[in-house]
Amino acid sequence: MSFAAENLTCLRADQLIFEGVSFSLSPGDALWVRGRNGAGKSSFLRICAKLLKPLSGMLKWEGEDIRSDSSNFHGNYHYLGHQDALKPVLTVSENLSFWAGFHGTPDVARALAEFELDLLRDTPAGMLSQGQKKRANLARLAASDARLWILDEPVSALDQHFIDLFKARLIRHLQNGGMALFATHQDLMLAKVRTLNLDDIAS
Repeated sequence: MSFAAENLTCLRADQLIFEGVSFSLSPGDALWVRGRNGAGKSSFLRICAKLLKPLSGMLKWEGEDIRSDSSNFHGNYHYLGHQDALKPVLTVSENLSFWAGFHGTPDVARALAEFELDLLRDTPAGMLSQGQKKRANLARLAASDARLWILDEPVSALDQHFIDLFKARLIRHLQNGGMALFATHQDLMLAKVRTLNLDDIAS
């Protein structure tokens, strides 16, 4: 299992954001995407999640170009962006049940427990605080068997206790052979992580 990019170039609104970005991930690898606001971190992650087309470059899953065939890639990655992706009228448990069915793991109870959401399981998502919404979104990771996590600011709106919970869950994911791409302003102090600083290559 592997995920790689070759010479990715991003153009937004006729402005060159970054060019020539390459990387590769193998089981257990994590890549911390850094850069100032506007350097293209979110665009980069959205390209990797196939939500945005690069101007040029190639993405490969297990050595195969996913532009020509992405069937093996779908279901093997989980993207969490800035939007909470929660249905406000559904409860926390119902939201997680939907995502668990979509990504293949029915153990909603475990996902709730991992981010201390048991007492909020029957609360409509629209009534949650920002921090609680963030935890509910992160719980989607525990309800997924995706091998690649693509995460845009996963610890924003969290206090240190829940940052530590997320970090522990990320470490377990990597130890179990998962891979991760993530953008944070905060250093998670992971023992083994590579860094991609878009400030060094941004236009």
